[in-house]
Amino acid sequence: MFNSTENYIASDDLRLAVNAAITLEKPLLIKGEPGTGKTQLAEELAKSLNCKLYQWHIKSTTKAQQGLYEYDAVSRLRDSQLGDERVNDIGNYIIKGKLWQAFEEDERCILLIDEIDKADIEFPNDLLQELDKMEFFVYETQQVIKAKQRPIIIITSNNEKELPDAFLRRCFFHYIKFPTKTEMQQIIDVHHPHVKQDLLKQTLDVFFELRELKGMKKKPSTSELIDWLKLLMADDIAQEVLMDKKSDIIPLFGALLKNEQDVSLMERLAFMTRRNR
Repeated sequence: MFNSTENYIASDDLRLAVNAAITLEKPLLIKGEPGTGKTQLAEELAKSLNCKLYQWHIKSTTKAQQGLYEYDAVSRLRDSQLGDERVNDIGNYIIKGKLWQAFEEDERCILLIDEIDKADIEFPNDLLQELDKMEFFVYETQQVIKAKQRPIIIITSNNEKELPDAFLRRCFFHYIKFPTKTEMQQIIDVHHPHVKQDLLKQTLDVFFELRELKGMKKKPSTSELIDWLKLLMADDIAQEVLMDKKSDIIPLFGALLKNEQDVSLMERLAFMTRRNR
């Protein structure tokens, strides 16, 4: 059963979701803001269960077939022109995808299908049968590839597009809520166990105030907070600026804010605060 690890703090709801998906033998569909640890969940689950992890990172051009296998017809044609004997076995030109590799494992493994919403809308539907039956057919070699052990499948989505209902029905769903201040402090303790508590408190106050600003185009994420705190811990001057109660300046804010609209919003609010004193 999955629990938190040394490097990953999982909420009770998330632990229940992971263990429920494993029990039901269904893919676990994880959604949540970018930077909330969706991809890291699969990595830490693999460590926790001591099993192999296959990662399939999806792009806008990724096709479902690539997860099964690809036939390299160009290489076979080139080899035939050169008189290479390898052309007599078409299997030499079959490139195994991540699903095939996971299906071949003798021990239970984990398959991460990362950011599935980046692909074409038909991508999830094209995987329905393979994820249901844990098998697929290779036309070039007339083989049926069956999973030796059903892998634990983790699927992440950033909600960039809706997923088909038929696909959703086959998954166990969990949305990772953004951590509370208390939960965030536990996460920080994992990554920066020696941080000074007064610096941590001030950092968390500023971070959550930024997230609550109306008009933010991209709210800062957990991973960005961890990076920002790392920079602050290494810069004494930046710490002094942050800890100065009279200062409206957020030092090293480039670790938190990632576009000019949010930087401009922060600067306007800081200016208005100074004017109103």
